[in-house]
Amino acid sequence: MRRWMATAVLTSALALSACGGGGRPSKFYALDLPAAPASTGEPYPVSIMVGRMSASHLLRDDRIVYRNTGLEMGTYNYHRWAEPPTDMLEALLTRLLRSSGKYKSVHTLRSNAVGDYILRGRLHDFEEVAASSGLVARVAFDIELFHRESGATVWSHSYSHDEPVTGKEVPEVVAALNRNVQAGLQQAAANLDRHFATHPQKK
Repeated sequence: MRRWMATAVLTSALALSACGGGGRPSKFYALDLPAAPASTGEPYPVSIMVGRMSASHLLRDDRIVYRNTGLEMGTYNYHRWAEPPTDMLEALLTRLLRSSGKYKSVHTLRSNAVGDYILRGRLHDFEEVAASSGLVARVAFDIELFHRESGATVWSHSYSHDEPVTGKEVPEVVAALNRNVQAGLQQAAANLDRHFATHPQKK
């Protein structure tokens, strides 16, 4: 049976107690914003709109998902994300690209702004997995960049990685997922930067 820890080891975790008297209190977790690379030179003369990440029903919920051997999947009832993983990735990607200073503007597609490109993707995996070598935190996603005017896909990126979990408790799984997401988003941001560096845009 999976044990529940009363104290989260991840310093960035958002721990909130559930209101009310009876029952076990819930623990809530949030992900860290990845560090943006240092910006050099003028930003690219493009505006990017970050759209919502699509995903399966499980990954659009706030409960932390785990996968046992075989095809069985489940969720923790008392360990939850502060927001659904799809919402967290959308927000982190938006903030990462904006803080990089490499683009004229970066907004979400839900804002009133108008952009040159739309960035959207799909989250395939975001869970604890019981692998033969031990617990791993699995993250996999695809991202595509569409030119808003022509509708053409001009860039795409895929990320998939199993990050080892240094322990058996849920907060340690969260810490591994946090490391994995940071690495994946930094890799995606670096590859998007290379795309625009090799495809000059008209000012």
